[in-house]
Amino acid sequence: MVDDNAVIRFNNVFFSYGTQKVILDGASFSVRKNSIVTIIGQNGAGKSTIFNLILGKLNPQGGRINLENNITVGIAEQMIPTNKLTMDIVTYFKTGVKTPKPGIEGAIVKSLKAVNLDIPLTKKANELSGGEKARLLLAHALFSNPDVLLLDEPTNNLDDKGIEHLTSFLMNYEKTCIVISHDADFLNSFTNGVLNLDNHIHKVEQYVGNYYDALDEIAAKLERDKLLNSRVARSIKDRYLKVNKLGGKSVQMSQLARRIRKDIEDDKEDIVELRQEDKPIADFIIPCQEFVGSVIKINKPIVTELNKNMRLLIKGPNGIGKSTLLRSILAGESADINPRIRVGYYSQDFTELNLNQTAYESLYEVAVEKRDQAIYATASKFLLHSSILKNKIETLSDGQKGLLCYARFTLQQPGILILDEPTNHINFRHIPVIAKAVNNYIGPVILVSHLPDFVTQIENVSDLELGI
Repeated sequence: MVDDNAVIRFNNVFFSYGTQKVILDGASFSVRKNSIVTIIGQNGAGKSTIFNLILGKLNPQGGRINLENNITVGIAEQMIPTNKLTMDIVTYFKTGVKTPKPGIEGAIVKSLKAVNLDIPLTKKANELSGGEKARLLLAHALFSNPDVLLLDEPTNNLDDKGIEHLTSFLMNYEKTCIVISHDADFLNSFTNGVLNLDNHIHKVEQYVGNYYDALDEIAAKLERDKLLNSRVARSIKDRYLKVNKLGGKSVQMSQLARRIRKDIEDDKEDIVELRQEDKPIADFIIPCQEFVGSVIKINKPIVTELNKNMRLLIKGPNGIGKSTLLRSILAGESADINPRIRVGYYSQDFTELNLNQTAYESLYEVAVEKRDQAIYATASKFLLHSSILKNKIETLSDGQKGLLCYARFTLQQPGILILDEPTNHINFRHIPVIAKAVNNYIGPVILVSHLPDFVTQIENVSDLELGI
């Protein structure tokens, strides 16, 4: 039955990147007007691809995508495009409209207020903190007052107040919104529908209700499918044994054996394609570089020395300068790092990665032991299989880029970890595993994180509160 209240419909849509990476294979779903829907799926499954199909940046290779007549779509992307980072706020907003009208500055200020962002319009995008950039992306998307709002990981880099404001904003939002996020509690606050994109069968399953209800339904369906397949498999096995016993002893037995073989083939078609469960990555270890002597001495805003098993959490609201301090430490402006020490760095926007390299080249570059077997084995632990390693990093999903960073740490064996929002873009199921690895790392750690579920799992942490 066609949903007359749907503003977006995917009908038997097929899309792939070449022959090796199928994203959608006969996917069908609809999004109702004025609903707030979440898209979930494994890292690299194609959630952002669905956004680009809705926006018309990509075209389906089969099936149809129908948008309600004259509907407008806006998107708050995960990160500000590199070519726009040096723009001031007014110039950045003008890139989102075909013909800027006089007095656009007033409309920009109104959009900024809607997302609780108070910044000078002369400020450049690259001068903003990660949290301020996240709010700017949302304000930019709202500026054109779209009928459908797409949000791609909107809580990345937001502090508690920012997430609280965004949650309240969405709970009161009166238009259609589709959200990609790995923040389970955030999603459950406002979601009234879930689209589950399965990375194995390349279909989209639609669920009504809140986020946790959908997860329960998905888990229950998986168990039912497993039970059905188990029964069919037992039946097929029993009949194979029967066929073998019949052999070719007579014409009648041969005919019966043929009928049983046909029944077996028919039953094989009834076996349900099981989804690959969205399991967390396996436990892993970040080896620490062996060294003797000092690792790092911080000289501002405090004077302190960090050695093995010491962790420093830099705290403060968005815009206070936490990421700036980390970059200053890396550059040697606010700290002296032992030049023999290998630094493992996770940035908010993956500036430590060369996007033109393949994933394999990125791992090989930092690996202490440059053996193919070790590189491929390590990558596989982070769901980065051999076909993915051949691709340039720029083609990976942001979730895959995040996992690539942790694979690099494992091979790099750093003497210190500097982590700026190390859960950004990471599936929430992986976060406890990553927290365990960071906690077990014996070298010093300097980190910035707004995710309590991650920080509380790290032991022996000293706080540095900026702005006090």
